[in-house]
Amino acid sequence: MSRRIGVLALQGAFIEHQQLLARLGAEPVPVRMPAQLEQVTGLIIPGGESTTIGQIAGRWGLLEPLHAFGRSGRPIWGTCAGMILMAQEVLDGKANQPLLGLMDVAVRRNAFGRQVDSFEAELEVPVLGAAPFHAVFIRAPLIERVGQEVTVLATLQDGSVVAVQQGNLLATAFHPELTDDERFHRYFLRLV
Repeated sequence: MSRRIGVLALQGAFIEHQQLLARLGAEPVPVRMPAQLEQVTGLIIPGGESTTIGQIAGRWGLLEPLHAFGRSGRPIWGTCAGMILMAQEVLDGKANQPLLGLMDVAVRRNAFGRQVDSFEAELEVPVLGAAPFHAVFIRAPLIERVGQEVTVLATLQDGSVVAVQQGNLLATAFHPELTDDERFHRYFLRLV
């Protein structure tokens, strides 16, 4: 069965998500306008620059439709910058940082440092099976507070929270689309 999955295509790593979704048999749909949200059953908000993505979404009239999409029960997955946009609170955000406020989490932008401080780590993610998930962190945010209805899916060895789920909403501080491991995308497609 082909599923039409939207990928917010305003800025960032949207092409990599589209390629992975197509490889898994889903039909990726680049989303740039509100009407395109009505054509998809799930949505990925990719990594990139969260303030830029949010500002473009605001200029193009997408913020309220994106919020409504998440509240409708249709799944949304935010990776890196996408996770920031989905958060209720950004602890070190810019005054002009648009947020969707969909997930009961507080995040810290660029929590691990600048681009040169990017790193990779092996994560235990029980919902994906026993094998560790190789995660790529690029100027990654960190989840510093999770609400009662939020399930922690993965942490770093020091206990830092880097993947969460709240009902139909999924967020990762890292970039699964930059690896050959399809398990997070398969997990998201199961939510759809």
